[in-house]
Amino acid sequence: MQRSVLDDLERSAGKYPKKTAFADVGEEISYQELVQAAKRIASGICRRTGGQLRKPIMVLIDRDIKSVISFFGIVYSGNFYVPIDRELPRERIESMIRSIQPAGLIYRKEHEGTAAALEAPVEKMVCEELLLEEAKEEALAEVRGQMLDTDPLYAIFTSGSTGVPKGVLVGNHSVIDLVDNFREVFGFDENCVFGNQAPFDFDVSVKDIYSTIKNGATMYIIPPTLFVMPAKLVSFLNEKRINTIIWAVSALTVVANVKGFAREVPMHLRNVMFSGEVMPNKVLNYWRNALPKCNYVNLYGPTEITCNCTYYKVERTFEDWEALPIGKSFLNTGILLLDSERKKAVGEGETGEICVSGSSLALGYYNEIEKTNAAFIQNPLNWHYPERIYCTGDMGKYDSEGNLLFMSRRDAQIKHMGHRIELGEIEIAVNAMPFIESAVCLYDEEKQKIVLFYQAGGDRKKQIVTELGKKLPKYMWPNQYRQYEKLPLNKHAKIDRMKLKEELRR
Repeated sequence: MQRSVLDDLERSAGKYPKKTAFADVGEEISYQELVQAAKRIASGICRRTGGQLRKPIMVLIDRDIKSVISFFGIVYSGNFYVPIDRELPRERIESMIRSIQPAGLIYRKEHEGTAAALEAPVEKMVCEELLLEEAKEEALAEVRGQMLDTDPLYAIFTSGSTGVPKGVLVGNHSVIDLVDNFREVFGFDENCVFGNQAPFDFDVSVKDIYSTIKNGATMYIIPPTLFVMPAKLVSFLNEKRINTIIWAVSALTVVANVKGFAREVPMHLRNVMFSGEVMPNKVLNYWRNALPKCNYVNLYGPTEITCNCTYYKVERTFEDWEALPIGKSFLNTGILLLDSERKKAVGEGETGEICVSGSSLALGYYNEIEKTNAAFIQNPLNWHYPERIYCTGDMGKYDSEGNLLFMSRRDAQIKHMGHRIELGEIEIAVNAMPFIESAVCLYDEEKQKIVLFYQAGGDRKKQIVTELGKKLPKYMWPNQYRQYEKLPLNKHAKIDRMKLKEELRR
């Protein structure tokens, strides 16, 4: 019986002790070394925190393997990790600390100033000092014996639509389910070489880290600077022989927008997987034309259901204006489409809120019972026994082939001039235009106007209106057009809709 992700780590360490597990630009670590280092960190944590179990331990993260080692050390100690971007404003980090009340905080020695400036009653531990501890095998074995598959593994902060950070708590069993599905559905094995793009406080990275140890594979941490220099990025992929990437849509878009494969293409790439936002088909088609032999997969799912609940293998050409399906659910995952009151299922072919059931669901929001109960509700289609579902706030419907389509956010379904409109449909139409790099649509409720924010080289309003006239009824056309040289991105490289909403008020 598998109760912890540590079972995967130790199984791979037994089969491939000398093989590189994780590497950054400065160093790499083998599976055997990773287990030993994590146990030393775990012993230090237990000694300094009094042997507490199932408590949050924060990590001020970097794009390096020491962050990953710290994660596994925390898991060995019987606790769960909370990755925090050290470059966040101090006030925001302190608000996260107040929210989650961690038992400890791990940081690199070179970031001692950042840690010291934090006003928080928390045990502060230097990663390099923890690595000098002696591994207490007997004590760690006792901790291991008390582990349950429902124990928390990590908490990742997400702001959601309110901008207030809350920690999404995910258990071991959910991640075990996830990587088992990825192995079975996508054929991951020990030959996979992952190119990690996502920051470690973004749940996309969970797929990289735990697919690596599940399969005895290798993961390279890609420096973020390479995503502004696509030519060097491609060279890095070739140098490290990376064959599998699970990236945010925005990362693939950067490469397509600058024609990043003009001089060199990734020669070893076989699996291209993406999630986080709607993939513009013109970006997907750029990748597919340049790398036609790769497997392309559209992944869907919020942090609260452990990364992904559905997938779609792209096996045909999609026109720029078509909606790319988010596909079918993974095994052991249920999908429901509920009406606006979350009381019953919608009819065949109708749009409803995407709700998810199964062991992929997060445990909830840490220290936020009220918010947890509002989002994780009893299945309204079953009142015979307790069955939690997570309401994603995303709207979807099924196409004629039984594939799920993402339509828009629940709060992006508006009533304008007497018409019910999905803002996502407008975004798909605009993003299909060849002269548009990216675009999002918001609704100004106060002024009752549809506002289009778009990234392009110059004012393209007339061209947009002309093209929309071929695709959408006039009542769906935006009332305002705001052009950007670069749309604002949040720290996870997604278009920052919160910031754009703030600009509506100006």
